[in-house]
Amino acid sequence: MNDTTITRHTLSVLVENSAGVLSQVSRLFSRKGYNIESLAVGTTDDPEVSRITIEVMADTKMMDQIINQLRKLFPVYSVQELLPERSIRRELVMFKVKAETADKRNELIQIANIFRASIIDVSVQSLTLALIGNEAKADAIQKLLEGFGILELVRTGMVALERGAYTISDENKEKAEFNYGKNFI
Repeated sequence: MNDTTITRHTLSVLVENSAGVLSQVSRLFSRKGYNIESLAVGTTDDPEVSRITIEVMADTKMMDQIINQLRKLFPVYSVQELLPERSIRRELVMFKVKAETADKRNELIQIANIFRASIIDVSVQSLTLALIGNEAKADAIQKLLEGFGILELVRTGMVALERGAYTISDENKEKAEFNYGKNFI
């Protein structure tokens, strides 16, 4: 693979769960001139630690620089690039769609069933669906729903975990990189 090929990369970053940490991480990207394609943040099983999932378009050299710079930030405990073949990536997408007749609502319900989307709100004028999946699934249902008239759409951004027994704190990885939480020095 050519090192200058720009591809999508997914980073999982464990950080201190405190005010200003997300700002520090995002500033690093803007200072370097890298655009974040997707960003999702939430606490982990430890309320003092948050996981940031970042998707960025970059080549190998850019990714090495991003990872090294993230590791230098004090509130960052761990940085792991999630390889596509060893990770699971999902996103939540909600669609509010025009559904002014019973026939249109029935068609939308059938589409939701095919895509395993949930119907989370129904009104006389609209239907709201929630879908969890990858980009291809979200894009496919979006194309179908456009014919009905999408009133609103929101995407959470991608979240990801490594498959199987692999974890961000895997004992086989460098120990110093993954010492986080209350014992972090």
